[in-house]
Amino acid sequence: MSSLTMPLPRVSQPESDAAALDARLRDDIRLLGRILGDTVRDQEGEAVFDLVERIRQTSIRFHRDDDKPARRELETILDGMSTDETVLVVRAFSYFSHLANIAEDQNNIRQMRSQTLADGVRHEGRLAHTLACAREAGFSGAELREFFDGALVSPVLTAHPTEVRRKSTIDREMEVAALLDRRERMQLTPGEFEASEEQLRRAVLTLWQTNLLRRTKLTVLDEVANGLSFYDYTFLREVPRLHCVLEDRLQDASGEDASGEMASFLRIGSWIGGDRDGNPFVTADVMRGTLRMQASRILRYYLDELHELGRELSLAADLTGISPELRALAERSADTSPHRRGEPYRLAISGIYARLSATAVKLKADTLRPRYGNSPPYESAAEFSADLDVLHRSLTQNKSEVIARGRLRHLRRAADCFGFHLACLDLRQNSTVHERTIAELVDAAAPGTSYLDLDEEARIVVLLRELRSARPLTSPFITYSEETRSELAVFHAAAEAHEMFGPAAIPQCIISMSEGVSDLLEVALLLKEADLIDPTGHSAINIVPLFETIEALQACAGIMDRLLSLPEYRALVDSRGGLQEVMLGYSDSNKDGGFVTSGWELYKAEIGLVEVFERHHVRLRLFHGRGGSVGRGGGPSYDAILAQPGGAVNGQIRITEQGEIISSKYSNAEVGRNNLEILAAATLEASLLQPRQSAPSLEYLDAMESLSSRAFAAYRNLVYETPGFEDYFWASTVINEISTLNIGSRPASRKKTRRIEDLRAIPWVFSWAQCRLMLPGWYGFGSAVESWIADHPDKGMAFLQELYREWPFFRMLLSNMDMVLAKSSIAIASRYADLVPDATLRATIFGRIRREWHLTIDMLLIIMGQERLLAGNPLLERSIRNRFPYLDPLNHVQVELLKDHRAQSSDEQVLRAIQLTINGISAGLRNSG
Repeated sequence: MSSLTMPLPRVSQPESDAAALDARLRDDIRLLGRILGDTVRDQEGEAVFDLVERIRQTSIRFHRDDDKPARRELETILDGMSTDETVLVVRAFSYFSHLANIAEDQNNIRQMRSQTLADGVRHEGRLAHTLACAREAGFSGAELREFFDGALVSPVLTAHPTEVRRKSTIDREMEVAALLDRRERMQLTPGEFEASEEQLRRAVLTLWQTNLLRRTKLTVLDEVANGLSFYDYTFLREVPRLHCVLEDRLQDASGEDASGEMASFLRIGSWIGGDRDGNPFVTADVMRGTLRMQASRILRYYLDELHELGRELSLAADLTGISPELRALAERSADTSPHRRGEPYRLAISGIYARLSATAVKLKADTLRPRYGNSPPYESAAEFSADLDVLHRSLTQNKSEVIARGRLRHLRRAADCFGFHLACLDLRQNSTVHERTIAELVDAAAPGTSYLDLDEEARIVVLLRELRSARPLTSPFITYSEETRSELAVFHAAAEAHEMFGPAAIPQCIISMSEGVSDLLEVALLLKEADLIDPTGHSAINIVPLFETIEALQACAGIMDRLLSLPEYRALVDSRGGLQEVMLGYSDSNKDGGFVTSGWELYKAEIGLVEVFERHHVRLRLFHGRGGSVGRGGGPSYDAILAQPGGAVNGQIRITEQGEIISSKYSNAEVGRNNLEILAAATLEASLLQPRQSAPSLEYLDAMESLSSRAFAAYRNLVYETPGFEDYFWASTVINEISTLNIGSRPASRKKTRRIEDLRAIPWVFSWAQCRLMLPGWYGFGSAVESWIADHPDKGMAFLQELYREWPFFRMLLSNMDMVLAKSSIAIASRYADLVPDATLRATIFGRIRREWHLTIDMLLIIMGQERLLAGNPLLERSIRNRFPYLDPLNHVQVELLKDHRAQSSDEQVLRAIQLTINGISAGLRNSG
C-alpha cells in the first residue's frame, strides 16, 4: 500500500444506504490517509515514510489476523527507532487519528441528513419524532407550547482540561472538514475537483507543520476566548434557528393562530471565568474580563446582523404600509443620509444600530466597529428587543410576514436568548473556602465565636442570626486575609455585573463539595454582604449545592429537606420563583465509589430529592455535572436523560459540556444543531412521555442496592484499601506527564500530595484511559454480579437479564460499560503495569485488575445477550476496531518513552514525544477525561 489508510471494514448491514455510507467513509479515510502519506514523504523523506508504512502494515496484520510473528516484528521495529524517528512516527499516527475523526464526523453528518431526508421515517432524538409521540399521547399544540414556555434546557460549557488539541489544530481540522463537506454536497467540475484536492493537501500540510502541543500554559482568559469560538461555530445561529423550527412545528401541530411566540427555553451557560474551585487564577478582575469578552462577542454579532438587515430591508414607504410606531422609530434616527429618505425600515435600523453602538461603549465592549452617531445607549437588552419588535410588527401588519420571518426573526430570537451577556456565567467555589471566609468574618464581628470549632447545628444558629440581622458583617476598619478579600471581591463583582448586564449574566452560585445545611447558608450570607440578597429576603442569585461524594449523595435529600424547612432559606427560594436547583457530581462520586455505585447513588439521590421537593411544593431543577468519559458520567445524552427517574427532569435540566466533548459536539454547526435538538427532545420526552413514578419496583431497587454495595466494596478495597495502590497508580500511568501538558489553567490536584483523594477526577480518568484500562468505567461490576448470583440462586442471571430489558437505568449503565470496555486492552495495560518497579506489588494489583476485567466482560455479555462487546452497535464497534492498529503502536512507544524519561533522561525530545503520544492516544480514543 502506498498511503496511510485504514484496513477496510467488512460491511455487515444489509441496507443499501448504510453500505453506501460506509463506502463513502472508507473513501474519505483513504483520501485523507493518502494525502497525509504524501505529506510525510514530501516533508520528511522516503525513509521516514517507509518506516511509518512498515509499522502501519505490520500492526494491521497483527490485529486483522492475530498474527503473533507480526506482533514480535512490530515490537522490534518500534524498539529500534531513534528518538527523532519516534517523534515523527508518533506525529504521523496521531495526525491520522485526527483525520480519521474528521472523516467519521462527516459520515455522521451524512447519516443525519439521510435520516432527515427519509420520508415518513421517525428517529429517536429528533424533535419531529418526539412531537409526533406527544401528539399520539394526546397532547395538543397549545399544551406543548405551554410546556416549552416553562422549560429550560441549558448545556453549560466548562474549562475542564481534557481537550488536548490546540485551537490552531482544531481550526485547521475544521478547514479539512469543510472541504470534505463541499466535495460531498456540490457537483464539482473536474477542474474544481482538482482544486479541492489541492486545498486539502494545503490544509493537511499546514496541520503537519503546526505544533500539536501548546508551548505555554493557558490563562483563564485564553480559555474564555476558546469557549467563545463555539458561539461563532454553532450557538449564535443554531440556538435561534432551533427555536424557530420548533415554533413552526408547534404551530403546524396546533393549527392555531401564531399570534403568541414561544418563550426561549434553550440557554447556554458557562463556567469559564467563573469557576474558582481549585483555580486561584479566577479572580474578580478575571470575571469582569470574562463578562466584557462575552458582551463584546454578542454585541459584535448584533451589529453585524443589523448591518446586513439594513441592506436587506430596502422597503420604500410609498410601496408598502408602515406602522405608526415604526414611523416614530425611523423619525428618531439620527441618520440624515439622503439615500435613505423614504426608506423607513433602514432609517429605523440605523437608529437601532446607533443606540447599540453606544451600548457597547457603555459596557466597555470591543465590537471591532467604531461608534456610530451620538444616540443614547440601551438601558437593557429588553429595550433593544422592543425596538426589534417594532420592525416585526410593522412588517406583519403590512402583508410582509415572510420578510419578518427571515434575518429579523433570528435576530429577535438571538436577542431574547443571549441578551447583552451572551452566556449565563455561574460562580463556583469549594465549600471549605466559603467556610473559612465566613469564619474570619464572623470571628472578627463577634470575637469569641470560634466559628470553625462549632458543630453543624451551632453554625446554623449563627448563620440564621446573621441573615436576619440588618447590619453588614464586614467592616471597612478591619484588614481581612487575602483569601477573604478575594472572595468578597468576586461577590461584589457579581453585583456589578447584574447592574451592567442584567441578572441573567450571573444567575447561579454553585457550592462544590456541599455536605451540610451550613454550606448553603454561608453562601447566602456572602450574597447578603454584596447586596445580592436584600433585607426583605429576596435573592438575585440561585444558591446551588453540588453534592459530589457518595456520602453527600446519600445525605442530599435530608439536607434539602432541612433547608426547605427553614423559613429564612425558604424565603430565598420563594423569591426565585419557588425553584431550587441542585447539582449532582458524577466525576468525584465515581472516583470516590466506583462507576456502579456512583451511578446508583446518583439515581437514588434523584428519587429522594423528587420526593422531598414534592412534599415542600418547590420545583426541582437538576444540574448534571457529567464529564466526557464514561468514568466521569459521560455517555449518550439522550439515553442518560431518558434514564432519569420519574419527576427528575420535569421540563428543566442543565448539563455540563466539558473539554473535548465541547469541540466534538459544537465545532460543526450541523452536528451542534443535532446535539441541541437531542437535549430538547429528550427533555420533552422525559418530562411528558415517561412514567411519572419516581422509582421502579422494589425488587429492582433491592437488587441494584445489593449490586452497588458489592461493587463499592470491590472498588474501595482496590483503590483505597490496598497497600501500595497509590504507588502502583503513579508508576503505571502517565499521571505525572499529563501535568506537563498545557491544556488548562487549573492545577491537576487540589493539594500537593500523591493521595488519590486529593487528585482531581479528570487526571484520574485521563490516566487510566491512556494506559487503555479505563478502570473507573467498569471496575467492581464483574465481582458484584458473581457474588450476587451466588447469593441469589433462585433469581440468578435471568433476573439480571430482565433488569437489562425492562429498566432504562440499568440498560444505560451496562451500555456505557460495553462502550468503555471495547476501548480497553488488557494486553496493552500489562505493558504499563511493567513500569511498576516493585514486582510483587505489580503482580498483586495487576493480577486483581486483570481478573476483574475478564470477569466483568463475561458477566456483561451474558446479561446483555451479546457474543462480543458492542455487538449491538456495529458502527461504533467497527470504528474502534479499525483504530487499534493506529493506537497500539502509540501505546507501545509511550511505554518505552516513559522508561527513558523516568530513568532521569535529560533529553527534552523524550518528554515532548511522550506528550505527543498522549495527544495521539486521546485522538484515537475520542475522549480523554
